[in-house]
Amino acid sequence: MGQINLESKAFSILKDKIELIRSEDRAIYLVGPIQLPVNLYGETVVFQWYCWLNCEEITEDYQKIIDKLSTANLAEFQQSSVLVYGDFKNGDDALIRMHSICHTGDIFGSKRCDCGFQLKESLKKIKEHGTGALFYLANHEGRGIGLFSKAMAYVLQENGYDTVEANEQLGFVNDSRNYDDAIRVLKTLRTKPVTLITNNPLKLEALENAGMHVSGRTPLWGDVSEYNEKYLQTKITKSGHLKEERTCLND
Repeated sequence: MGQINLESKAFSILKDKIELIRSEDRAIYLVGPIQLPVNLYGETVVFQWYCWLNCEEITEDYQKIIDKLSTANLAEFQQSSVLVYGDFKNGDDALIRMHSICHTGDIFGSKRCDCGFQLKESLKKIKEHGTGALFYLANHEGRGIGLFSKAMAYVLQENGYDTVEANEQLGFVNDSRNYDDAIRVLKTLRTKPVTLITNNPLKLEALENAGMHVSGRTPLWGDVSEYNEKYLQTKITKSGHLKEERTCLND
């Protein structure tokens, strides 16, 4: 009896923090906002954090979803989330970043890519702008090939292949990332125009094709080193990344 009461008390707290986003024959469950103080270049900046779960079951009985968490083994699967800053819903102008997870760059600080730099710089730009959101997309590792495949691609890169060639040699396309769920969450949190922090035209196209009004683009180049210069050049020459304002790169 005591367990039932405990579950009831937990649900009374959680139920108002969960939102159902319907998506054709499946659902996205969004939980938040949750206050998240972030260490950003030595300064503590408070963001509002949301996380979402993609699920085949569509129900507004959130207790059913909560009851299944402990048996769903979600720790085996990464879930995506978003950090929101300022009055994201109502602000006239907001910066957003669709950031693909990079285990090596974001966590370990690898210099083989510019991902860790872009993560921190995006949060800094959003904070300085006053309003915005960073979407952290967990199923995007290695442009969608996964962490283990990315490790094998790194082995190929150490033997002369560039990023695109390595992915293709493993049977993958250059970029298999999908932004549909993130855009659905974005539309739930904000309907006004956004400015996208990116060098990647595919991200712009994804937002525009989904009917999101993109009012502008902010480029994000930097942190060039001997370890990632070929990687950055390949982004431009083979992945179509927009090269204006790339003052840190050699021609």
